[in-house]
Amino acid sequence: MIGQPASGEPLVRLPDGTVKQVSPLTGTVVWTVPGRGRRAHAVPDQQRVAVDAAEHDRLCEFCSARYLDTPPEKSRLVLTSDGPQVLEHLPAPRLGESVAELRRVPNLYEILSVEYWRANHGYQPSPELLGRATAYTADPLGRSHVLDMLGRRAAATGLSGVWATEPEVERLAQAVDLFAGSHDVVVARRHLVDGARYADELAGAGTLTPDEHERYLAFTVDAMQGLYRAQPFARYVAVFQNWLRAAGASFDHLHKQLVAIDEFGPQTERELARLAAEPDVYTTAILDHAAAHRLVVAENEYAIAVAGVGHRYPALEVYSRSTHHLPWEHTAAEVRGFSDLLHGLHAATGVDVPTNEEWHYRPPSAAEPMPWHVVLKLRVSTLAGFEGGTKINVNTIDPYTLRDRTVAALRILREQGRVAAPAIGDECSHDLGVLHYTD
Repeated sequence: MIGQPASGEPLVRLPDGTVKQVSPLTGTVVWTVPGRGRRAHAVPDQQRVAVDAAEHDRLCEFCSARYLDTPPEKSRLVLTSDGPQVLEHLPAPRLGESVAELRRVPNLYEILSVEYWRANHGYQPSPELLGRATAYTADPLGRSHVLDMLGRRAAATGLSGVWATEPEVERLAQAVDLFAGSHDVVVARRHLVDGARYADELAGAGTLTPDEHERYLAFTVDAMQGLYRAQPFARYVAVFQNWLRAAGASFDHLHKQLVAIDEFGPQTERELARLAAEPDVYTTAILDHAAAHRLVVAENEYAIAVAGVGHRYPALEVYSRSTHHLPWEHTAAEVRGFSDLLHGLHAATGVDVPTNEEWHYRPPSAAEPMPWHVVLKLRVSTLAGFEGGTKINVNTIDPYTLRDRTVAALRILREQGRVAAPAIGDECSHDLGVLHYTD
C-alpha cells in the first residue's frame, strides 16, 4: 500500500522525505515527517544558578556528603593506591571514612517490596540478612539511620501517624526489609562535574572518563548478579538508567536502577518468542540491516553501536559481539569494549538531553540465545493524542540523521581525547554477521 513500508523492509524514505520505520522485533510503527523534524525545540532557561563550592556534595540525597540520606548501603567502590576496591556492608560510623566512587544502596521506595516477595512467594530473609540488620542497628548511629529511613518510607505511604505511635522495638522489627530488598540503586560520586560553578553543570555518564564508565558498568553488572543470588524467586533483573527528570529521574544525579521481578516482562517475552523461531534475528534483522543502510555508528572488537530502527524515541543501540549472553559471563575485555561504545554514545548525546538507558539480555532460565544489548533512548519528544489514537509514533529524528549527528560528535570527542577511539561511522567495517551469540 502507498505510504506504508514495503513488505519485509523496516525502514523506507518516501519521495517527500518522510521516513517510515517498523521495529523488526516489536512491530512498533514510527514516522519522521519533514518539517516536524525541524521544528524548534524549547529554549533552555538562560538564568544560571551559581553553586557554592561548599555545597557541591550536598545537592541531593545521592550526594557524597549525605550518605545517611539513603538506606544502608550494600557495597561501595573506592579508589586506593592498589587500585579499585569494593567494600561491603559498612556500619554507619564507617561511612565517612572513605570516598565512594560508586555506591550500591537499596531503593527506599521499591517497585516490588520485600512484603511482595514474602506474601506472594513465601520469601524469608536469610539468617545472614537478619544478622546484618541486627548488627547495624546495634550501633546508635545505625539505629538512628534505620529508624529515619523507615519513618520516611511510612510517611510516603501515608502511615506516618501509625508509625509515630509504635514502640521502637516494633519499628526496628521492620529493619530487615531495608537489607533484604531487591530493588537497588548504583549511585555515582559526582552530582556536578569537577570544578563546576553552576547548578546546570551536571555530571552525566558521558562526562565520566572511559575508565570511570567501565567501573560504573562493571559494578552494575556485579550488582545484577548479586540480586539473582539474593532473591531466589527473581526470574529477571531489569536494569535501566533514567537521566534527568524529563526521562523519569527523581534526582539529576547519575545513577542506575536494578529491579528484580518475578516474570520476564512483555518485551523480553516477545523477543524470546521471536528468537525461538528465528535464533539469528539480531544478526539478520538488526545488525545486517544497519550495515546495509550505513546506520553503524561505531564499533570495536567487542561491540558494535548502531542507530536503532522502530523506536518511539530516537534510539542508539549497543550490541555485544561476545558468545556469552549474561553480562557477568563476559570477560573484563568484553565489558570494557562494550562500556567504551556506550560511554561514547552518552558523551555524543550530551548531558542536556534526557535519556533512558535500557539493558536487555537473556534471562538466566531462558534457553534461547540473546546478545547483551543496551538501548539508549533520547527523550526529545512527548507522546500525545495522535500516537495514542493511531499507534503511529511521530519521531523528530530519523535513524539516518541520528547516525550522522552521533558520528560527527564522536569524531570531535575522539580528537579531544574524551572517548576511547573505536572505528567511527564510515571507518567501520559494515561487515555482515558480526554477532556471535548463536555460536
